[in-house]
Amino acid sequence: MPTPGSPATLARRTQSLAEVVVDYVKQRIATGELRIGDKLPTESELMEALGVSRTVVREATSRLQAKALIETRHGIGSFVLPPRQDNTIHLGAASTLHDILAMLELRVALETECAGLAAQRATPENLATLQQALDAIEADQAAGRDSAASDLRFHLTIARATGNQHFVTVLDQLGKTLIPRSRIDASQVGYLNSQESRTTVNREHHSIFEAISRKEPEAARAAMRMHLSNSRERLRRAHDLAAPATPEAFT
Repeated sequence: MPTPGSPATLARRTQSLAEVVVDYVKQRIATGELRIGDKLPTESELMEALGVSRTVVREATSRLQAKALIETRHGIGSFVLPPRQDNTIHLGAASTLHDILAMLELRVALETECAGLAAQRATPENLATLQQALDAIEADQAAGRDSAASDLRFHLTIARATGNQHFVTVLDQLGKTLIPRSRIDASQVGYLNSQESRTTVNREHHSIFEAISRKEPEAARAAMRMHLSNSRERLRRAHDLAAPATPEAFT
């Protein structure tokens, strides 16, 4: 059992407090206090109003972005987005290893092209937001927090940089299935959260970012394809290390 003050305990507390901030913002939107296009209170204002840390506010901001409730403009602030239309695409639940590997195959098809289009269309603002997402992943890891939310933000930011909302809609509806470690058994998480694995994933993320920044579509596609292919292999390895593979384990 994690002890008070341990990274695991602090991560859970941060995530719990982040939901308080998310609910606060959602309630203000629901009551009309914040309308479409309105700017959210600043980080400092939210910290003071709710008595939480800057880390908690940033985690909440990432969650609100992932839910497409707000968008953040670099150097300006966060703004309320219009409600999403109900364009639900029923993709099914990824509850087994086979399902998650199949979902990664779908991601290769979608996100490889996302990366190529982002390299052609990304604005300086998109690139700044993408850099912030990279920084958030590494900050979460350094603090012992779950980086799944910031990882999701990185991939959704690339989709937004394409300028094609349909990519964003599909990837957003995939939700946490985008990040396999958030969907697998706890016994498999150790390998995926190892320093070696995290370092490799971060290096792959930076390769994608650099290719997009250089406006090299084919390099961006190749970097994303390699990242997602490697993610499949890391997931297989995590499964094999947790328990010897059997035919049933992959169905």
